[in-house]
Amino acid sequence: MINHVQHKALTKSKLAKRIIFIIIGAMLMGIGIEEFLVPNNILDGGIVGISIILSHLTGVKLGVFIFLLNIPFFYIGYKQIGKTFALSTLLGIAVLSVTTILLHDVPVFTEDLLLATVFGGIVLGTGVGIVIRYGGSLDGTEIMAILANKKLPFSVGEIIMFINVFIFGTAGFVFGWDRAMYSILAYFIAFKTIDIVITGLDESKSAWIISEYHKEIGDAILARLGRGVTYLNGEGAFTGDNKKVIFCVITRLEEAKLKSIIEELDPGAFLAVSNIAEVRGGRFKKRNIH
Repeated sequence: MINHVQHKALTKSKLAKRIIFIIIGAMLMGIGIEEFLVPNNILDGGIVGISIILSHLTGVKLGVFIFLLNIPFFYIGYKQIGKTFALSTLLGIAVLSVTTILLHDVPVFTEDLLLATVFGGIVLGTGVGIVIRYGGSLDGTEIMAILANKKLPFSVGEIIMFINVFIFGTAGFVFGWDRAMYSILAYFIAFKTIDIVITGLDESKSAWIISEYHKEIGDAILARLGRGVTYLNGEGAFTGDNKKVIFCVITRLEEAKLKSIIEELDPGAFLAVSNIAEVRGGRFKKRNIH
């Protein structure tokens, strides 16, 4: 029998923080779209990109299309991910739509295509990243891709790529192929900015080390890096020997020092390092080493 865990409501302070940052993120995306991209006929991908094309062809305000085209995804998001996500997304899309309408007649920040592409992508990506980090979404494309993924033999990433290829291809016929290429560049910049905002600049790394000198290496990591370590029991599949596995979390600035410690104590040790998007709890806080 499965025990259903009751959903715990957010505290008032956490709810207020989420609402404030979603509003800020949506406004930043609106600024990126209306003050950099749209006036220079540069597109974003996804539903926003489709909305920009439709707004250009019909003369209807961009914010109207952004809101209307995303309506089906509020319901899908509610069913697939949850009520909190759907409401956060509704708030974000509503603020984004209103922001684009209010900024439509505000003088553009720059008419230089390269500056508009770079800074538009950065501002837009920062806004989207903030909203995603605080539990919402500003575009229904990913929800659409998750739904289509269940019926098509393609990954979510591949489906999003196909959708955007179609959008940027259409942009080439509507705005010209140079604008389509600028749009792809802006999309790439925004995509990388989203990653930075979500994971943070101080990206953590996990390290897995297998060595006969596990105790010496563990003590050295504790003393010279100020990082705690965990010893795990492992077994070699080929030899059947019992192994001690050292697990620790470091920052990317400490990776080189960790490698030098291992090279010094056991040059033949096995080492695997991977990126971690977020670290919470435990004793990750760095100890003083002096």
